[in-house]
Amino acid sequence: MATQTVLVTGAGGFIGSHLVEALVREGRRVRAFVRYNGRGDAGNLRHLPADVRETVDIVFGDLRDANAVLDAARGVELIYHLGALIGIPYSYVHPRETVDSNVTATLNVLDAARERGVSRVVHTSTSEVYGTARTVPIREDHPLQGQSPYSASKIGADMLADSYHRAFGVPVVTIRPFNTYGPRQSMRAVIPTVAVQALRGDVVRLGSLTPTRDLNFVSDTVDGFLRAGRTPGIEGRVMNLARDEEISIGALAEKIVAIVDRPVRVETEAARLRPGASEVMRLRGDSTLARQLLGWAPAVSLDEGLRRTVAWVRENLDAYAAGAGYQV
Repeated sequence: MATQTVLVTGAGGFIGSHLVEALVREGRRVRAFVRYNGRGDAGNLRHLPADVRETVDIVFGDLRDANAVLDAARGVELIYHLGALIGIPYSYVHPRETVDSNVTATLNVLDAARERGVSRVVHTSTSEVYGTARTVPIREDHPLQGQSPYSASKIGADMLADSYHRAFGVPVVTIRPFNTYGPRQSMRAVIPTVAVQALRGDVVRLGSLTPTRDLNFVSDTVDGFLRAGRTPGIEGRVMNLARDEEISIGALAEKIVAIVDRPVRVETEAARLRPGASEVMRLRGDSTLARQLLGWAPAVSLDEGLRRTVAWVRENLDAYAAGAGYQV
C-alpha cells in the first residue's frame, strides 16, 4: 500500500507541530504548510527530532493565497487544516486580518480539497465558538456565540466547512478542541504565562481568575485529530475534544505555582482583562460523540500534563522573552 501524503496547515504552530511529528511516526508522508516570513522560520517545527524533521516537506506560503493552497494540495489525500490567527486579544485590535486569516483561508483550503479530490479534510474549530456556557456540559448542539472577533471568525469558518460538505460533498470532519496545553505553547496561553512568571519572579499577573476552562494535554488532542483522519463514515460530523471537567484560572494557577515550588503570589492585572461582555466565563465540554465515534478518550491527567509542561518551560526558559512572548 502506498504511503499516504498528508497536508498539515498551521504546521509550525503549537498543536500543528505535534501533529506533524505524530503523523511522521505513523509512517505518513507529511507536507507542512507554514506561513512565510523573511527569516525562513518554520516555527515549532524546529523542535522536532532531527530524524522526523528531515522527512517533512516544508512549504512556505500564505493560506489567504488561493493558488498557494491549491499548489500545496497537489497529490494530497488528507488535509488537516489547523492554520489560523488565534490570538483573541489581537483580534480586538485587528478584526479584519483575523477574519481574512481564518475565514478566507478556510475557503481556500476547502476549494483546494474540492478541486484536488482530497479524501478528507479535518477542519479545526475551537471551544471559543460556544462562548460562555449556557448549559453544561457543552454539547456540539450548544448555541454558537461570537464573543470576540476571533470566535466569530471561527464560527464563520465552521459554517463554510459545513456548507462545502452539504453543497459540494467535500468530505469534511470538524474537530472542536477545548483548551489544549503542553510543550511548545506560546505565552498567549495561560499555562505557559503562569509557568514563566512563576519561574522567573515572585508575582504572577493574570486577568480574571474566575473563568473556568476544560483542558487537554496536547498529545490527547493530537490523538483526536489522528482518529478523525482515519475513522470511516464520519464525514459531516462535528466533535468536541474535551476532558469533560472544568477548573478556574485561579485554581489552575495555584496548581502550577505548587509544581514550580517557589514562593509566588497571584495577582489580577486590569490590563490583562478581556472586555466584560467578551470574556468566556465558563467552558466545560461534553466529548461523548468523540468517545463514541472515534474511540477517543484523554489519557494524560491534568496534574501529569502540568508537570510535563512546567518541566519543558523550565528547560526552555531562555526562549521566552521576559514577561512577553515566545521566541523560539
